[in-house]
Amino acid sequence: MSNSSDAALEAWRTATPEEQRAWEAEFEAAARRPLRTRFRYAFIHTYKPVLDDAPFRAFATTAEYRAWCEANLPSWLGYGRAT
Repeated sequence: MSNSSDAALEAWRTATPEEQRAWEAEFEAAARRPLRTRFRYAFIHTYKPVLDDAPFRAFATTAEYRAWCEANLPSWLGYGRAT
């Protein structure tokens, strides 16, 4: 399980019965929505500095791409070398 899954499971285990009923009601309401609506709310766009600032970029080699990523992107985006 991922960390977010673990946190969600722990939140469910420690929730009061009233909180659990409220969550179940929210899940049931979401399940009744049309698929198109569910997809619209399922994806959240997060602005990614530098990556979202140009319509596209092209590189001759993977090494050139990796060097560009390391020089231009914030480390929290996860495009740097693995340590």
